[in-house]
Amino acid sequence: MARIVQLTSGDSVAALAGERLVVPQGHSYTLAFLGASGLDAEYCQDSIPEDAVLVLMATSPLDETVGIINRLLGPGGCPWDQKQTHESLKPYLIEEAYEVLDAIDRKDTDGLHEELGDVLLQPILHGQISAKNGSFDSYAIAARLNEKLIRRHPHVFGDVTVSGEAEVLSNWDQIKAQESGAEKKASILDGIPRSMPSLSRALALSKRAARQGFEWESLEGVYEKVQEEIQEVRSAADSHERAKEIGDLLFSVVNLARWMDIDPEDALTQMLNRFTARYETMVGLADRPLTELTPEEWETRWRSAKVAEALANSKEEF
Repeated sequence: MARIVQLTSGDSVAALAGERLVVPQGHSYTLAFLGASGLDAEYCQDSIPEDAVLVLMATSPLDETVGIINRLLGPGGCPWDQKQTHESLKPYLIEEAYEVLDAIDRKDTDGLHEELGDVLLQPILHGQISAKNGSFDSYAIAARLNEKLIRRHPHVFGDVTVSGEAEVLSNWDQIKAQESGAEKKASILDGIPRSMPSLSRALALSKRAARQGFEWESLEGVYEKVQEEIQEVRSAADSHERAKEIGDLLFSVVNLARWMDIDPEDALTQMLNRFTARYETMVGLADRPLTELTPEEWETRWRSAKVAEALANSKEEF
């Protein structure tokens, strides 16, 4: 006789081992949850088979979010949401991601909480728009992610033993290379999006190349490369050559940052924030139009702005 079991994501499913498990049609999250636990299940069509156990997952806040999005996209929903496409939503994903980074930089925990929700909205919107067009949905996105996480962490979910982070990353690259469709990629660098911010892309490229052995033997070698590129900038014959050499220099500095475990994109962002704050302080200190200041007066005000910044930071520490 068929029976029904309701689970939450924290429940053990050991008691279901050996049973014929079915889930409601479209409940890909439940299917993924059972699969991640080592249990096979199938979709239930019109009725529950007599020898089966129907598995239901208790509604979570994410389920509720998906329901809200479906309501917005459905009949009588929101005109703005209904006209969105994968292409039209592209700028919002980037904007929301940067707002998360800004909240992190400001150490704004409540702001981070809210902005992460705004980021989470984006893949759910994409998933339900896709489902509306007859393709994958948000649960299918989660299901594929779950499968990937388990597959790429055999040292956690399998019997593989690793010595540390370096071996984890090496295994990750090997697993990616063996995955379906990986044969289409000519090298380990092909999966890095060309649309990434240049400093972040440079860091990602250098990390992957280094993992395959394209690397300096020591930090001193990186310093020497930076100095070499500076000299090549100095000796460049024309603007085209200088632009090329500046690019080489920037990439060398990114590698220097990588050797020091510094994210160059974040380091430059923090520097720009400091520059903005100091410049605004200088504006406040000026007693006449800035265009009338002499180089010496600019330098004096810049030093005063740095002193004011140091005093403000010392007060925050206390």
